[in-house]
Amino acid sequence: MRIIAGAFRGRPLASLGKGDPGAHLRPTSDRVRESLFSMLTHRVDFDGLRILDLFAGTGALGLEALSRGAEHCTFVDSGRVAQRLIRDNIKRLDVADQTQLIASDTKHLPPADAPADVVFLDPPYGKSLGEAALASATKAGWIAPDALIVWEESSPQSAPGFATLTHKRYGDTHVTLLEPAT
Repeated sequence: MRIIAGAFRGRPLASLGKGDPGAHLRPTSDRVRESLFSMLTHRVDFDGLRILDLFAGTGALGLEALSRGAEHCTFVDSGRVAQRLIRDNIKRLDVADQTQLIASDTKHLPPADAPADVVFLDPPYGKSLGEAALASATKAGWIAPDALIVWEESSPQSAPGFATLTHKRYGDTHVTLLEPAT
């Protein structure tokens, strides 16, 4: 795995191989990440944005956003393997001053210091964890009123209080873009 574009383009990230099924780690492939960020480029200018990376895994999505100019990224993951990988990747890219790691499940998020402009949501596939994570993030003030939610799952997703903008399929990965309903 590597950073696809931006200031850290080509920099390698900690290797996980084919993933860690026991820890529910399933990193977004470089190809899918490249397609995803290509799609986002038409909607989002990352310069100065705050990012929330839920079920962060290796942190690759949030780190890619930082590489493209995001100001800050908060990573949330309860897994010890994931936390170690995220810390390693933060160190590799020397972005500790732009990041925060919350070692928690997504159901018990602490109150936000500031809301996120973009939320990456990549829960373990097929476990119905995304909707509860969005509800928790909303309740704790993590989601800005005009935030973009990028939800990666095994099928298209929806959630109460959010409007679907678009949906794309990349092999067995479905990416749904949502925004808070007004």
